[in-house]
Amino acid sequence: MPLLQVLRPTLPILIGASLMLTLSMGLRQSLGIFMQPLTHDIGISVSDFTLAIAVQNLAWGFLQPLAGALTVRYGFRSIMVIGSLFYIAGLTLMASAHGFLSVMIGGGVLIGMSLACTAAAIAMSVAARAVPATVRSTVMGLVSGAGSLGALLSAPLGQILNEGYGWRVGLAGFVVLALAMIPAAWFAGGVDRIALPKPASDEIGNTSASVAVKVAFSNPSFVVMTCAYFVCGMQLVFLTTHLPSYLAICGLDPMLSAQTLGMIGGFNVIGSIFFGWAGQRWNKLVLLGGIYIVRSIALAWYFTLPATPATTLLFGAIMGFLWMGVGPLVAGAVAEMFGLKWQAMIQGLAFMSHQLGSFLGAFGGGVLYDQLGSYTMAWRIGVALGLAGGIIQVAFALIRPSGPPVLRTA
Repeated sequence: MPLLQVLRPTLPILIGASLMLTLSMGLRQSLGIFMQPLTHDIGISVSDFTLAIAVQNLAWGFLQPLAGALTVRYGFRSIMVIGSLFYIAGLTLMASAHGFLSVMIGGGVLIGMSLACTAAAIAMSVAARAVPATVRSTVMGLVSGAGSLGALLSAPLGQILNEGYGWRVGLAGFVVLALAMIPAAWFAGGVDRIALPKPASDEIGNTSASVAVKVAFSNPSFVVMTCAYFVCGMQLVFLTTHLPSYLAICGLDPMLSAQTLGMIGGFNVIGSIFFGWAGQRWNKLVLLGGIYIVRSIALAWYFTLPATPATTLLFGAIMGFLWMGVGPLVAGAVAEMFGLKWQAMIQGLAFMSHQLGSFLGAFGGGVLYDQLGSYTMAWRIGVALGLAGGIIQVAFALIRPSGPPVLRTA
């Protein structure tokens, strides 16, 4: 049966989830554009700004399991709509900031809370529940790919407004974009009307949240995946937070940072769709490890060369292809291991590790820059940990027979 015919009954849900995801991730990934003018204007340091982004990532990560558990009790729609309102409030507070506290509460706490309710873990869980298992990984790749388009719009728009009218107007433009998250979340919430399939014998079915947590952390494949997920967050948030600053230090055109983030967003679409398709056929955990390894090689290549517009855009294309492809792979692996009922919560548990890495990438990168005057040590640490995490992930997935099958034909 053609894929479109399978998806037609749930298209409003999938489109809503994709739009919500594209805005929540695209706006968040573009906040680094405002770091230099914002910090200079209101008199805070780069490490102050990156501390707020680091707190955002911690709030997102540690609240993600709670948001996932609450969807079981209250439904996806209410959680996603409330999360959208948090996003609007956070951006509004940032746009009106006159000191560190407003940046911390708005850009850190409120946006972090919103992301726990509107970003990849929730959107992937909505997509997984809305479609049959035979196309689940592919559809999650499509939703993740559509969710990558936000950076193509938000990064250039933010840079244009920032250069033409100042960073406050740029963030006000982001507030206007964020308003569209509310109807998107409402339509995606239609998934609440779809009944859960009967769980397989090896899945977590009618059990409590505490039992589901214990089962998850007793699974070695899940534990290794969760630990390796740390390096994913560290590498990606280091780039989204510090790449605009790095390019400014290199004396390159400020618009190049927006163009690179847009390049990341564009190739994100291709990579997400590819890895969603690939995860339907091959071992998802091996693919995850491969992404971490290739990312690390790309980081080492880029930062050891003199930065130019050509190498920067090529680097953005490579990293974009390897960016959100992890989303359908992690979500699909969790669904295979544990079923759908507690997927959002268990995926959130793994995501806590990702966000600890994000904290290190954002705040640690800022501290190292403030102390050493360059990003050299920061990117070297990112490359070393990325290679280690990727190799361990691939090796464990290959030698442990209880992981997902090497070849999936369904």
